[in-house]
Amino acid sequence: MRFKTKTLCDRLTQVISQWPGVECIALNEAALPDTLDPYFALILDIYFDGGIPQGDERARLYGDDIAAFESAGNNSAKKGESDGECKDRFLVGNLPVRLEYKSVKMINELTEIASSRIDSLYLIKNSGTYGFYRLMNGEILFSRNAWINSIRKKLKSLSPEFWRQMIIAQESKMEHFLSDLGAACFQGDDFFYLISAGGFIKHACLSLFCINKRFEPSHRGYYKQTMKLNVLPDSFKGLFDNFLKSDPGITMERRFSLAQLIAKGIFALGTGDL
Repeated sequence: MRFKTKTLCDRLTQVISQWPGVECIALNEAALPDTLDPYFALILDIYFDGGIPQGDERARLYGDDIAAFESAGNNSAKKGESDGECKDRFLVGNLPVRLEYKSVKMINELTEIASSRIDSLYLIKNSGTYGFYRLMNGEILFSRNAWINSIRKKLKSLSPEFWRQMIIAQESKMEHFLSDLGAACFQGDDFFYLISAGGFIKHACLSLFCINKRFEPSHRGYYKQTMKLNVLPDSFKGLFDNFLKSDPGITMERRFSLAQLIAKGIFALGTGDL
């Protein structure tokens, strides 16, 4: 992390950690690249339980050099309330900043579902596991108590049944998009084909993350992290790269055939080792 970024990060952490309702502040990995990297952003996940200042007051407390401030989401996370969530966005010089306020109450509920209420897992299947990824991988800048450690401990020891159910859900969605891909290919529908291809490859990767008992990263990290997974189908890397190629010589039919082979390999891994 560059000095300018670290200085700003320390400054914001110093301000926000003084609010009694803030339990934990974590730095998102998007702040690690060089500031010239198009993926760069200073993102802080702020977990709160109790109350935080309202939007206008937060903007004032961040400093008088912030610009283009905007706040989105449920901005009712005021004193005495613990389940409103919001996101603040602004610039400091040329540095984009995103502060994402997340309710400890909500995180506790989602973690409880994942760890011991498998019958309610449908509540998080559609939203995926990216929130858990951020909980596990964010660099802790401030922690008032041991809350974040207890959450990470639970997430490290999720049951085989959790992963089995998540694999089933993601493979089902992958199969759905594969079917759409075939229909679009048959109809010569370029628009629907593109949408179906995106959905297929996303859920193919999600299936593999779950098979490897890994939480999903942000979309920009899908490719690199998928390729580094310990358990992959035979010939997956070659098939995957060929599917992603923009070579106009690869016809819709050929790409659909590649998708079928990718899906077949993923289904073969299944849940047998869980």
